[in-house]
Amino acid sequence: MFKNRTANGRNNIVGEKVENLRKSLKGTPSQRQFAELLQVSGLDIDKNAIQRIESGERFVTDIELKVFAAVLGVTYEELLK
Repeated sequence: MFKNRTANGRNNIVGEKVENLRKSLKGTPSQRQFAELLQVSGLDIDKNAIQRIESGERFVTDIELKVFAAVLGVTYEELLK
């Protein structure tokens, strides 16, 4: 039977990668600043959602994945690795 969690119980496979890439951005934006960058790109998301995504507590939609990749300057495939 298919499970909606990773082997270690996370609700997404991109959260850790998003966190690492966010922290590698120039000036290391906080989760709030990162949420603001995503909002400017048209994604309605807040700091709390970023925290839950990075910690694996929240699922990530395909729309969010696309905007994360664009803002972080990577492909969505790279986020899924």
